[in-house]
Amino acid sequence: MDILLVEDNPGDARLASEAFKEGGSQTRLHVVQDGIEALAFLRGEGRYGAEPRPDLVLLDLNLPRKDGREVLAEIKRDEALRSTPVIVLTTSQAESDIRYGYEQYANCYIVKPVDFDRFIDVVKGIDSFWSKMVRLPPH
Repeated sequence: MDILLVEDNPGDARLASEAFKEGGSQTRLHVVQDGIEALAFLRGEGRYGAEPRPDLVLLDLNLPRKDGREVLAEIKRDEALRSTPVIVLTTSQAESDIRYGYEQYANCYIVKPVDFDRFIDVVKGIDSFWSKMVRLPPH
């Protein structure tokens, strides 16, 4: 399984990568740092032309250049991308962000735990659920 992590915090991206490795996952994690790069990766544009289309997107909301809210809306408006599952993984606990995420058809909304061990558990849970229990749409 290929996962695209859209995360501008290098520490959180490193933790997520370590959590996938620690769990013995066969998942290939691709990381981009902003919304513009995320959409280019998903569409296979520019330097991302040879990258695989991700099976799942982990999307932070608070991103530079193009906000995660805009990215989510664009993914779900794009006929070629809309079936790609998107998990919002962010620090925002704002009810308006949670509501917006689901109104834009996010598959789920997870608030990033601040505790290191809990963060690792969340990432492992995401990997286990989406790689072992869920049937993902074909590309």
